[in-house]
Amino acid sequence: MKHVIWLDRSAEDWLEAFPLGNGTLGAMVYGGRTAETILLNHEWLYRAKNRYRQQERKSQHLQKVRELFLTDTKQLFPGEREHVASSFANSVLGGEGGVLASLMGKKNRVDPFQPAGHLTISYEHINPDAGLRRELDLRDGISRVERRTTAGATLVQESFAHCSAKIIATQITSDSGGTIDCTVSLSRIQDAECTIEHRFRGDALGFTGRFVEGVLFSVDLRAIAPGGRISPAGDDAQDGLQISGAREILIICSIATSIDSTYPEEETRWTILDSPTDWRHLVETHRATHRAMYNRVSIDLGDGKDALPTDQRIENLKQGNGDASLFALYFQYGRYLLMASSRPHGLPANLQGVWNAELKPPWDSDFHNDVNLQMNYWAAESGNLSECADPLLDFIDRFVEHGRIVARDLYGCRGVYYPIQTDPWGRATPESRGWDVWTGAAAWLSQHMWWRFEYSGDVEFLKKRAYPFLKEVAAFYESYLIRDSKGRLVTVPSQSPENYFKGGTKPVSLCVGATMDFELIYDVFTHLIKGSEILGVDEEKRDTWCNILDRIPPLQIGKHGQLQEWLEDYEEGEVPHRHISHLVGAYPGDQITLEDTPELAEAVRITLRRRMDSGGQRGGWSAAMAACVLARLRDAEKAYERTRLLIANCAYVNLLNGNPGFASGGRKYFQIDGNFGGTAAVMEMLLQSRNGIIYLLPSLPDAWKTGHVHGVRAKGGFAVDIDWKDKLATQVVVRSSNGGACRIDMNGMASFTVICDGTDVAGISESSRVVVFETQPGAVYQLVPKQEES
Repeated sequence: MKHVIWLDRSAEDWLEAFPLGNGTLGAMVYGGRTAETILLNHEWLYRAKNRYRQQERKSQHLQKVRELFLTDTKQLFPGEREHVASSFANSVLGGEGGVLASLMGKKNRVDPFQPAGHLTISYEHINPDAGLRRELDLRDGISRVERRTTAGATLVQESFAHCSAKIIATQITSDSGGTIDCTVSLSRIQDAECTIEHRFRGDALGFTGRFVEGVLFSVDLRAIAPGGRISPAGDDAQDGLQISGAREILIICSIATSIDSTYPEEETRWTILDSPTDWRHLVETHRATHRAMYNRVSIDLGDGKDALPTDQRIENLKQGNGDASLFALYFQYGRYLLMASSRPHGLPANLQGVWNAELKPPWDSDFHNDVNLQMNYWAAESGNLSECADPLLDFIDRFVEHGRIVARDLYGCRGVYYPIQTDPWGRATPESRGWDVWTGAAAWLSQHMWWRFEYSGDVEFLKKRAYPFLKEVAAFYESYLIRDSKGRLVTVPSQSPENYFKGGTKPVSLCVGATMDFELIYDVFTHLIKGSEILGVDEEKRDTWCNILDRIPPLQIGKHGQLQEWLEDYEEGEVPHRHISHLVGAYPGDQITLEDTPELAEAVRITLRRRMDSGGQRGGWSAAMAACVLARLRDAEKAYERTRLLIANCAYVNLLNGNPGFASGGRKYFQIDGNFGGTAAVMEMLLQSRNGIIYLLPSLPDAWKTGHVHGVRAKGGFAVDIDWKDKLATQVVVRSSNGGACRIDMNGMASFTVICDGTDVAGISESSRVVVFETQPGAVYQLVPKQEES
């Protein structure tokens, strides 16, 4: 039960359904009482209206923008220099869409993610008043729904998105051996700009959709009903298939688009015809691949209320009751969702993963590059799902070519520029005026390139992908940074996404030098210098890069004791603001640490306290990021509380993140980043690795006194198991992939002996906190407490 989300009621809408996915295909299983609805999605189903959009040349305006920001114009514009400069910058450098431009009827050109359709199974002879149980087993990636028939039998429906085949499979059986009668149909939401052509071929059913822009997509299913009869349910193909007298039913469904397939209709047709029809074989081949990934990590945070339906567990947590195993379930759910929505050779998880039922989803279900996309992958490497981050790395590479063009045409710079929001087409155009004059996206995404190298030690990856991209990002800043009146190198214009200060523009204030810019620049250039040294290249450029690091402004502490968000200590327009962009130096970056920069770490703590005391960071991705930062500060109880609020305040009954802080007009929605951020937060409480040191149980809350986490990964090519009791580690196992020194901060715990192959490891150095020992590639090391002498 520790890996199962279960409910005794059906979903009210798709946001309460159970998600299935294999990276390419997504499905949401509703578990209705008398009829099943399964939402169908395909990762590449975008209309492509703006697939080839271009950037108008605007770099000629940059000098004027900078003059307004940097020249003392207070006599001309008393107290309004930033506001005037920002307004001009938005008008000449911003996109055509966004909240403000929409008032003038203008729209951004980001293409929205689109639903493929719905598979409906209408059952006969179901007792609507009998009990219902639906569940999602994370270990197997299988949804199960149990219904009672009027004859008292239990009808069992199981569904999954096959891990290695492009199909969604559903089987229906009866425990009494009786026959099953139902109607199976396919449909799609009403859409005036999409033509649907239904088709029927014996035991197969399907339709082709065509958007006005020309993109095609195809959905096909085949029904296999031993002992039963399959016939048309009506005169029209969209009426579906009538199945009667079947001993069991197997439904194989496939989806394809003209974006990823030359002939989508042929692909779906042959996929359903060629698919194995033995349910046991399908399950076994799917389960083997799924479990091989999922079972890499096991976690136990203590006992909980596993016997209760998940919605009751959430309500209990909201009431302040403990449920340690619910946090473990939420942790593994994030890993499951990443496996389901992001697989090699595909697209990264968007704002809703790979699931969407709406023609115009919130924020177009796009890729937001100012925290949301990054957060989706904060736990990918440490959570032992490295290959699930491959789509993000490919996504980053896909934008390089157009990112160079936009950097040149928008800012007159070398290197690459990435926008604040985008879609899968690799176009780097800014689209949302009032928000999009921001240059930090490429820098922030570059962290993931560097992490892949740090976790894997893959020098070839560093040489061919991470280092070249870091050089592209660095080239942008080399040409974008300018000297201010104090001789500092600053970014102009700049913003701290997505915040504003008093006297600045709304919804976002532009300025000279937001703190986040300098943290990202520090991140890029320190990684670049280290990469250059490892690869033995570009020695002549290191002095230039070091000079840039020396000349950017240092991080500052403001009048409230907080980490200053902007170069000037502006008064925040909204103290509890959801974004804490300027804390990236503490997390996910490594610039601000308790060990090396205690004063700045305290300023980060004060920043968060001010935000949280004012009512901020209480839900969604915002609470998740706050929890991660608090874990870095070793504030275990506050990190736990933010994670509790994330689940209690924002989880739907299926544990998907709803972030009600943005709910308006009664509209419901979910953002998957909160789920992924919650997984990262739990990870940061249990294990951290940075600056060459692995930190054990750095922020373990009292609620998780005894437990274990096995199979998580640390930078340097190490996999780590930790068992603990009464908040003290009882055993630690380290598996070394690459060899080299392993440095572990024991968090003040008892002295340990290091054993490999039954033999004590020689050459161990041990300080008051840190144990250091050399490792060999492929070797396993056990750290066990030394026995006290009698």
